[in-house]
Amino acid sequence: MAATGKLYLVPLPIADGVLQSLSPEIAQYTGQITHYFVENLRTARRFLRSLHPTMVIDTLQFSEIDKHTGADTKLFRTWLKEGHDIGLMSEAGCPGIADPGADLVAIAHNMDARVIPLVGPNSLILSLMASGLNGQSFCFAGYLPVKDPMRSQRIKELEALSIKEKQTQLFIETPYRNDHLLADLLKHCLPGTRIGIAQNITAPDAFIKTKTATEWKKEIPQLGKTPAVFLMLG
Repeated sequence: MAATGKLYLVPLPIADGVLQSLSPEIAQYTGQITHYFVENLRTARRFLRSLHPTMVIDTLQFSEIDKHTGADTKLFRTWLKEGHDIGLMSEAGCPGIADPGADLVAIAHNMDARVIPLVGPNSLILSLMASGLNGQSFCFAGYLPVKDPMRSQRIKELEALSIKEKQTQLFIETPYRNDHLLADLLKHCLPGTRIGIAQNITAPDAFIKTKTATEWKKEIPQLGKTPAVFLMLG
C-alpha cells in the first residue's frame, strides 16, 4: 500500500540569515509540517524560528541524520505510513544535493509517497550561472581527495575531461581547506584553464570571480573558512 504522507524538500538559505533568497511557499508549508528529518538539528530549529517567530518549536518532531550511521530509515518509513508529511532539510541550500538526504528521497519513491521539492537557492547552480563557464555541459565531482598523489591526479583527470568534453567541472572542499585547494589547483592546472570561485552566494559580501590559472597567480585571494564552490573549464 502506498504511503499517505508526503515528503517536502525544504531549502535553507546558503548565506546566514538571507531569507529573501527563499520562495514564499517555504514559509507556507513549514507552518504546517510537524515532522522533520534534518542534517543539523540546531540549524533547523533556528531556521524555523526565524520564519515563524511565534511557533512553539518543541511541539515538532525532529530526527537528525547521523553523520556516520545515516538517517533512521525505520522511523522515516513509519512516519510516512502513518500519514505524516515530512520536511527534509539540509544544513544549507537544497536537500538531496551534496548531502545525505538523497537516500530518504529514494525511500519515499519506493514507498510511492509524493515527493515535493520546494524552490530555494542551490550554490552549485548559482555559482555556475555566475561563472561565465559552460552551462550546457557540466559535472559535479563532489569532494576531491585530501592527500597527494590522489589529489593532484584527480585535478589533472578533471582538467583533461573538461578539455575533452568542453565540460565545466564543479567541486567543493571542507571550508578550512579552501586555500589549500586553490593552491593545488594553481599548481597543477594548465596556465589557460579557467577557474571559478564562488563564496557566500546571495549575501551582500558574496565573492564570485573567474580567471585563468595564470591570472589567479598574480593575485591569490585568501578564501578563509567561508564555504566555497570551485569550478574549472580547460
